[in-house]
Amino acid sequence: MQDINNTQYFKVQADTEIGVKDVLKTVYEAMVEKGYNPVNQIVGYIMSGDPTYITSHKNARSLIMKVERDELVEEILKDYIKNNSWK
Repeated sequence: MQDINNTQYFKVQADTEIGVKDVLKTVYEAMVEKGYNPVNQIVGYIMSGDPTYITSHKNARSLIMKVERDELVEEILKDYIKNNSWK
């Protein structure tokens, strides 16, 4: 029997923070594995906010929903600009 006079402690481990690039990479790979066109599906999600554009394979849907859609656009645009020598 537990001692009801003492406070019990319960510690929840925080989710490991994952970066936007890693989320996009994981989602992209999951979409390819499932046979979807990842560019079309990710654009559909960004434009509509409807998570059903993203597969649940590899927890991709849950991952992408943890990131704000404007953050996804920002990360994609920053990478595009960097890789096209605009900067």
